[in-house]
Amino acid sequence: MKRHINSGLAIALSVMVSIGLIMGFSVGDTAGLETKPEPDQKPADRPNIILFYADDLGWTDLGVQGSDFYESPAIDRIANEGMRFTQAYANAANCAPSRACLISGLYTPRHGVYTVKNSDRGKSIHRKLIPVENTPVLDRKFPTLPETLKKNGYATCIAGKWHLSDDPIPYGFDMNFGGGSRGGPGSYFSPYNNPALPDGPEGEHLPDRLSTEVSDWIRENAGDPFFVYFPLYSVHSPISARQDLTEKYAGKTPGKFHDHAKYAAMIEAMDLAVGKVMHTLEELGLDDNTLVIFTSDNGPYGRASVAKPLRGGKGMYYEGGIRVPFFVKWPGVVSPGTVSDEPVIGMDIFPTLLEATHIPTDMALDGKSLLSLMKGSKTPMERALFWHFPAYLQMYKADRSFHDSHDAPHWRTTPCGVIREGDWKLIEYFESGKAELFNLTNDPGERNELSTAEPAMKAAMYAKLKQWQQRTSAPIPTELNPAYKN
Repeated sequence: MKRHINSGLAIALSVMVSIGLIMGFSVGDTAGLETKPEPDQKPADRPNIILFYADDLGWTDLGVQGSDFYESPAIDRIANEGMRFTQAYANAANCAPSRACLISGLYTPRHGVYTVKNSDRGKSIHRKLIPVENTPVLDRKFPTLPETLKKNGYATCIAGKWHLSDDPIPYGFDMNFGGGSRGGPGSYFSPYNNPALPDGPEGEHLPDRLSTEVSDWIRENAGDPFFVYFPLYSVHSPISARQDLTEKYAGKTPGKFHDHAKYAAMIEAMDLAVGKVMHTLEELGLDDNTLVIFTSDNGPYGRASVAKPLRGGKGMYYEGGIRVPFFVKWPGVVSPGTVSDEPVIGMDIFPTLLEATHIPTDMALDGKSLLSLMKGSKTPMERALFWHFPAYLQMYKADRSFHDSHDAPHWRTTPCGVIREGDWKLIEYFESGKAELFNLTNDPGERNELSTAEPAMKAAMYAKLKQWQQRTSAPIPTELNPAYKN
């Protein structure tokens, strides 16, 4: 199959690098241009990296995460051969902001990507406040993870959902298979209606095609350290699946919480794609020197799945909307079959990969490296995690998490701020000024609201949230919407 790349930009970058080498000057901070690794940096210190980033995959949407209906043996194997983080969080409850935080290593108030497209979702008569305006494109002024790795000698590619601009190439990628501004695939079957991915044979399946492109690219770049960012379109809507896999699950006994045959078929197809890439590493003898991460951008799509026993799903800031699967496999560094209960977040991936590759940086990243945890440290990280969502997300019809929402029937989420520290979590609602407090150790399903019973803890958590909002200049909507009808 032919590779897709933004050829004009690629040629321009190649010419600029060549001129710089001939003339003997540095290209400086030009985005995406690589620099040679430091002379004392040995190849053994530079693992290959594969980051699988699923779309809308919920916390319990995998066999290893407890589902008795969905099947995911290849992904389960990554978890079982590495470390499984039981309290891992997405950077946001929906797609674009979670990805912007992942790629930049920064909380949402730093870059202004708060939601998908417009922040005034839903009917105006139900919005009490004028939401903060959203930034739909990640500003190029922010250094990115792929750009940083590329500048330090890594070959880089993306395959799948980008969702932060029209073109991912300027953000540090050498090759792009199917990434653009869309939040979902044009189609899960060829013809794809995707300008960044030439059509294959009619009926070709997108997860399989992307995994083939990634596998071929790895073979072509196996001689150098490489970074594969594989943000799968799966399992984002439309719920569109292979017929053979759908029939398999249609004949299967429903599970305790899961029973959607087409969604199950999409999960298995995604798992097959992951398995193909992992098999390629083994085939090439690269698996022992490859750091593999698998996680998701937010909770499950409420029309298809649920995160029970957690509360909520995609678009909600209860645990079901933001707690996600998170696995790390790195032979020789991460012991197989290990588990960490430390609260971690997607933004931690950026500094973790910098430390793992011995890349020095003075960037002020909001995440923290997880390398010590990966190596077995039990020392708590002693930090709080935060979320900021000054926008609205309307409720889906037939959302299976409908009754979990604080703001049903109209909203999955109204403007809010969130803090998680230790056992405790507090959600502040900007419309009312009220806050909810939960002890996640005793009540992971967030059914027992404790703000009245624990006023001192509520006050302490609220004060820390306010301090963080001030430090990050987090915009909080206060202007009343004249169209609002109570």
